This record gives sequence, structure tokens and C-alpha cells, in this order.
Amino acid sequence: MPMLVKDAMSTVVLTIGPAHTLRQAARLMAARRIGAAVVFDKDTYGVGILTERDILNSLGAGENPDRETAQSHTTSDVVFAAPDWTLDDAAGAMVRGGFRHLVVLDDLEPVGIVSVRDIIRCWSDVSERAAAAA
Repeated sequence: MPMLVKDAMSTVVLTIGPAHTLRQAARLMAARRIGAAVVFDKDTYGVGILTERDILNSLGAGENPDRETAQSHTTSDVVFAAPDWTLDDAAGAMVRGGFRHLVVLDDLEPVGIVSVRDIIRCWSDVSERAAAAA
């Protein structure tokens, strides 16, 4: 039976607003030891993702993290996953899009994030259990 996104995703999702500064986002992400935040504004902006790489790119460009907002650096052209996708489906979408994280939506609401690390961890666990059973 294939493993599904809902088996691997993190359901403790950091959701921030588009007006959060990059410093605020970085602090929240660091405190939770996560590499991405969902940027959510149901009234106008929709759903996007801000990753540690987005923040790093801004800092590398010399931008001020206390003035730059999440909205200015959020990837809004997001490929979303569904909880019932297989991990193979999610991994394929990541490879095709060059992403390390996918926002998981259920009824158009963010319910989780699945990362490359999450998928590798699940696949590794399955391999270890199979090896132990052999």
C-alpha cells in the first residue's frame, strides 16, 4: 500500500500574514525549527509559501529584513498537494517544479506542509522496516 502525503506531512503549520516582516517570519520559523511558512490572506492574497531560501535570497540581495514583507517574497505560483496524493506524486511534483516544500490543501484550506525531508524520512522508515522483516 503506497504511503500518502497525509502520512508524511507536518500538520503543525506556521501560518503568517502577508504583512509580516522577513525578520518576524525568520524568528517564527527558527523557533519552530521549520523551513517554510504558509502565507495566508483569505480576503485578498490567497495562499503562498515563504521558505528559508526566500529569506536568504533577500538578505543576500542586501534588503532590510525589518522592512521587507512576506508578501514581497512569497512564492504565490504554488503547486499544492492533496492529503490523498501518494508520496511518489508529491516527490514528482517537487522535482518538476524545483520545490522542497508543498502546501497541502483540503477544501481549499491549508492543512499541512510536506517537505523533501518528510518524504525521505517516510521512505527510509519503510525501507528499514522491510529490511528488519527480511
